[in-house]
Amino acid sequence: MTDNERPAGELTLRTLAMPGDANAAGDIFGGWVMAQMDLASGIRAAERAHGRVVTAAVKEMAFQLPVKIGDTLCVYTDIVAVGRTSITLSVESWAQRYLTPHMEKVTGATFVMVALDGDGKPKPVPAEE
Repeated sequence: MTDNERPAGELTLRTLAMPGDANAAGDIFGGWVMAQMDLASGIRAAERAHGRVVTAAVKEMAFQLPVKIGDTLCVYTDIVAVGRTSITLSVESWAQRYLTPHMEKVTGATFVMVALDGDGKPKPVPAEE
């Protein structure tokens, strides 16, 4: 991480990249990284919606660097828009390299989450407290 490059948003999830999440070269599967980003988006959006949310869309994700076995994946989220039933988040994944404080941005994407009621139908996102 350079001096002027910092994660954007709130640290929402940290997890360790394990051998079972990797290919034969030791690179972590992109789908695993995306799943962690989806979990973080769900956590942050559910807190904002005060209830159940589901992923409606993920917009353009490009991987800049690989995550390696032993790295700590840090997922940052920022709520950028709240619609009637949707919450849009900017999500960044950063790898804290194994046994070092060094962090590098791995990927980022926009996630759109939709709030649901008890019957699984879209419901309005409550006003912010």
